[in-house]
Amino acid sequence: MANVLKHLPELEGMELGYIQGILKNMDDEQAGLFAQVYRARRKDNQMVLILALLGFFGFAGLHRFVLGQIGLGILYFFTLGLCWIGTIVDLVNYKSLAYEYNIKVAHETLSMMSYSAENFTNNNDNKTKTDEA
Repeated sequence: MANVLKHLPELEGMELGYIQGILKNMDDEQAGLFAQVYRARRKDNQMVLILALLGFFGFAGLHRFVLGQIGLGILYFFTLGLCWIGTIVDLVNYKSLAYEYNIKVAHETLSMMSYSAENFTNNNDNKTKTDEA
């Protein structure tokens, strides 16, 4: 069982609990690999907050682009954050926006790790069969 705080000390709150649930069945090597990929792809709450604040200065929707919500980013950009109402709502909910994105990234990272592990196992099995023949 891997210690989440050893691999990802910057996590807090609900994200920490969720990632701890993912890492509980991994050994330290797997958890370290997961942590490297996850850390590179996750978005920090403060960055989402700063980008949402830029919406009041004519750059509305940047936080939506960064979170992969291109359609909403374009809508916010051309409507000034839906007349700043959407930007205000996003300022209140910035932590949940970042949390939802980070959970999606955690699932993608986990599936990517399991896919590469399956391919590694299959390639080794095929190589062994080829060597035996």
